[in-house]
Amino acid sequence: MKLWISKNSEVPVAEQLTTQVMLAINSGELKPNEKLPSTRELARRFALHSNTVNAAYRDLARRGWLHFRKGSGVYVRGLALAVPLDGQLQLDQLISAFIKMAREHGFTLAEIRSRVKGWLDFQPPDHFLVIEPDSELRKILLAEIYEATGFPVQGIGLDACKDPVVLAGAAAVAMYGRADELKAVLPLDVSCFMLRSRSSAELDKLQMSVCSGPAVAVVSRWPDFLRWARAILLARGMEAAQLSFRDAREKHWQKGLRSCVAVTDVVTAAQLPGRLPPAASQNHRRVFSAGIAAVRRSVSWKH
Repeated sequence: MKLWISKNSEVPVAEQLTTQVMLAINSGELKPNEKLPSTRELARRFALHSNTVNAAYRDLARRGWLHFRKGSGVYVRGLALAVPLDGQLQLDQLISAFIKMAREHGFTLAEIRSRVKGWLDFQPPDHFLVIEPDSELRKILLAEIYEATGFPVQGIGLDACKDPVVLAGAAAVAMYGRADELKAVLPLDVSCFMLRSRSSAELDKLQMSVCSGPAVAVVSRWPDFLRWARAILLARGMEAAQLSFRDAREKHWQKGLRSCVAVTDVVTAAQLPGRLPPAASQNHRRVFSAGIAAVRRSVSWKH
């Protein structure tokens, strides 16, 4: 994993570190149980005080992203949802009873396998169900998933997960960092696609294309999008004077954008004024998406 630190940035160094590590975990750049550089190594690499690095690591551990192994180091915490063993055993018993009944009626295993596969193939979910408590992020994910798949998509918060009617016929999807919260509220027999965000390395093209060009406007209705983009872009050495951060929930946020390169989410992109300068040579707008890359990797069916 690559890290960028700017000591002259308005964003504290500890926040630069935590933001980049969280995004690397979310995007899959850092894998579960992967070891991170030691506090001493990072402090030496960037000429930082070891307390700064240690504070960032402990903050991430407290928030559930990392964990310390005594005498070994700091590791990425695995957040994948797991189905409890008793749920698996119950399913195995149901399958066993079904196969036994079918065999007693004279059907071969090959016939049973063929017919079960046929039933499963023709019983796809009715829709995707985005489970996300942050309403602004939920809107972004709804738009991204529909754009990537063309499949019907709905969204709910965590509280609604307890209602089996809401989950019926749905393929549940959520951001990777929500795994522990979902495990606590989803029924045992409901699985969930875990989405990963794009890696921060995708900002390399943006940085190269605008290093000596027009100002960059980061625009979104999602506050965390603005906060993460600020931390990462400044950590990578972009000048604060070249960057503008716009909350699209505020009035007159579009003012002056025609002369800027826009970095935004897919929902806000539709509201940008036309003919913005490209942030990459093939695009009229640079849209930095929160989850679309993972959706395209995970989903194989279309409506």
